[in-house]
Amino acid sequence: MNTALIASVTYLSSAFAHAREHRGAALGLGLGLVSVALLLVQSLVVIAGGDSPKGMMYAVYGGLAGFATTTLGATFVLSVREIPRRLEDGLLGLAAGMMLAAASFSLILPGLEAGIALTGGRFSGAFLVVCGMAVGVLLMLGLDAFTPHEHDSSGPCGPAPERCSRMWLFVMAMAIHNLPEGMAVGVSFGQADFSVGIPMATAIALQDIPEGLAVALALRAIGLSPIRAIGVAGASGALEPLGALLGVTLASGMAFAYPLGMGLAAGAMIFVVSHEVIPETHRNGHQTAATMGLMSGFAVMMVLDTALG
Repeated sequence: MNTALIASVTYLSSAFAHAREHRGAALGLGLGLVSVALLLVQSLVVIAGGDSPKGMMYAVYGGLAGFATTTLGATFVLSVREIPRRLEDGLLGLAAGMMLAAASFSLILPGLEAGIALTGGRFSGAFLVVCGMAVGVLLMLGLDAFTPHEHDSSGPCGPAPERCSRMWLFVMAMAIHNLPEGMAVGVSFGQADFSVGIPMATAIALQDIPEGLAVALALRAIGLSPIRAIGVAGASGALEPLGALLGVTLASGMAFAYPLGMGLAAGAMIFVVSHEVIPETHRNGHQTAATMGLMSGFAVMMVLDTALG
């Protein structure tokens, strides 16, 4: 039996054991994956009928922008071996604020408008978006529970993390962030509406710069060379264009898919901010710097959304 097969069998056995201990997360992941699969299937049926997604190329470009700025942020590790923890927490807080504002102004509000226009009622329109948010939260809850990963402060998480090198654990932690970010860019271009897509893509690209630096610094801390840290951190951003492609496909099917997709991406992003980024920035006694960063990021994104939207 080869090494890859042994590793797969080991992970599956660990994942089943993990599922028995975390039944809620396992159920959430199952429901989230089924919901995403149903959205994807109905969108693919529509696309197969000749109605291709209007904003697909724009979504991919937006995802590639996030990939590029993640790599750009990582390149600063060539001149910076470490930065004060207070500054790092403030920068991650800035990224969190931009993500929250982007979820609010570039996903939830347009999603509500589309839902209300589709259903003809405020409650029913909002209900569509909330259902999407619930799917996004369930999906991220399950991915967080069943993806081996590691954070700089909290240590390894998920099933059988000891089977992965620390480098891959950090990469998987970054991937959990990048997938919903890419999906958010994708769904925002679902109707080829630049007033929604451009602010979202801009916000994600900007906040990926401090995230790219943070993961590169973490990789340097575990012994990787600067060039290798840049390469690995940049590669972790490759999920953004893939997530964007998935997002634009999910939101380009039947009319109800757009508000559902907007809610799904918003729920996933808010989950990441609340469950991952904010706790990470508050573990080191720098809550004030992190909160000021978050408020600044929220304000910057609000202005950008108004100016670009």
